[in-house]
Amino acid sequence: MNLTRRQLLKTTAFATAGASLLGPQALMPRHARAATTFTGVTYLPPSYKALTYGSAGFVNYLRDNGGDVLEVDFYDSGQLLKADEQLPALRSRNIDFMFHTTSYITRSLPILGITGLPGVVGELYRHPERLRQGSPLFDLINEELAKENLYMLTSGGGILEPEYIWSTQDNAVRSLEDIRGKKVRVVSFEATSALEAYDIGAVRIPSSETYMALQRGTVDAGVFNISTIIGRSLQEQVDVCYQLPITGFSVAPFMLRDRWDSLDDDSRAILEDAARWYDENFISHCNDDIYPNEYWPQVREENVEIIAPSDEDLAAFNEATHKVWDHWKGEVGEELGERAIKLALGQA
Repeated sequence: MNLTRRQLLKTTAFATAGASLLGPQALMPRHARAATTFTGVTYLPPSYKALTYGSAGFVNYLRDNGGDVLEVDFYDSGQLLKADEQLPALRSRNIDFMFHTTSYITRSLPILGITGLPGVVGELYRHPERLRQGSPLFDLINEELAKENLYMLTSGGGILEPEYIWSTQDNAVRSLEDIRGKKVRVVSFEATSALEAYDIGAVRIPSSETYMALQRGTVDAGVFNISTIIGRSLQEQVDVCYQLPITGFSVAPFMLRDRWDSLDDDSRAILEDAARWYDENFISHCNDDIYPNEYWPQVREENVEIIAPSDEDLAAFNEATHKVWDHWKGEVGEELGERAIKLALGQA
């Protein structure tokens, strides 16, 4: 039987993951391999320069400092697992860690919705310290994730610049009311819910298909982070960016909680140091360096019209988001949801 490259990678990586769970002796004599091997994944491709900066740095840190304690097998670009396969693979112990966009898994892990809650993301973006390692909100998230036997090593030190509304010239969105009735590419549940009041036709399509969808008129607009715009060259297809902060996300490394708790001291120390580097560098590098110095200039070079929202639109949108808050609090629990929102807004 001929194996495809993807099947071969899966076979190899799952066997390696088995070694990390059962011990090096699972695959070879103990004396032949002293280090524990960790298998990690991300579905993001290197074309997402900003979003993969952190995962690349994290993995390189482990490789540079693991010595004879820890080795890493890492697969990007969905080589090993697609986006929707990562969390099940982690839970089934076929991989040891994953990098995932928080917005993608809020349906499975509702507490992560706080990182993309409309009306909250603007505050989290302006105050990244509220989500850094050791902050009350970070610890609260991990308390909830522990109930699912999951552990977020770091949020990356905050959230990325919020997702805005990007549209084509023929269906330009220059105000909140302009989005009414439009066909909008949107991924997160939180963003979809927030825009329901404007009768949008929500279209959920992979980012890899958005270029053609905009070109062909399959969608009129999309809710995008600027990393998606540049990573998929969408600045060539959109003409207007309405900078209303709709939702947000981070890219975070996750492990199983019991896997983390069972680590030997040396392995945990190396992972803690890598996570500390990630927390101190990922979000700040994206928001303060790559975005303003590389990505937004590329958008402006394509003559994309950039429009700031009016105070009236900000107030109207924030008012509409309370319905989304109520729904989210119903999922995570009223008391927990209130506490998380107050921490995110700096009210507790």
